[in-house]
Amino acid sequence: MVQTIPARDISLYELEEKFGLQLATDTNFFPECTEDLPTLTDSEQEAMSTTGYAYARVKSNYLNLNKHRLMSEEAVKMVVLSPLLDLAGFYQPPFEIETETPVQISAEDETVIVKGNIDVLVIQKRFWVLVIESKSSKFDVMTALPQALAYMLDCPNPAKATFGLVINGREFVFIKLIQQEHPWYARSYALSIERDSELHQVLSILKRLGELIGLLPPE
Repeated sequence: MVQTIPARDISLYELEEKFGLQLATDTNFFPECTEDLPTLTDSEQEAMSTTGYAYARVKSNYLNLNKHRLMSEEAVKMVVLSPLLDLAGFYQPPFEIETETPVQISAEDETVIVKGNIDVLVIQKRFWVLVIESKSSKFDVMTALPQALAYMLDCPNPAKATFGLVINGREFVFIKLIQQEHPWYARSYALSIERDSELHQVLSILKRLGELIGLLPPE
């Protein structure tokens, strides 16, 4: 009998047991979040400064709204995620944005099907640039990791690395997935909106992932 599991309920253990997912321990597996990060332009530096839009408004908006009431998933996407995607250039060509993209993956033995909808998907033609899963600020950011990985396993171009981001408003965790003989993944440590240098790093990583598109061979 086939078991259907909502992606929001999948666990890392089930992804390992049913889909062969493995954690990469090689420190060189995910250099994209630490090496060759682009330098922010003067305008981006200004935007990320204490008087600029991204830092002063995004951070203060988060702190103010979360103080009154823990932010919902939709509020996190609107208040924190959207301005950062804008600064990273993902609202301009060659990128497109999709929301609530349906996903379905099946285990090799076809006993388990995982279904869900990607919160935000950044694409360039058919290439998935970034899979984004958002959670309410009341949840630990890592609760979104299995769900994001399940979505990433359905990438239409598995021969290339797929990147993901999980966010709860306060913290950001980047993910890399490579599907070879087995799917391998690694994640960054949690970057906090409350630490200036780490908010800068979030934008630099987003820009870096966008730059990787220009390095891909044509299909």
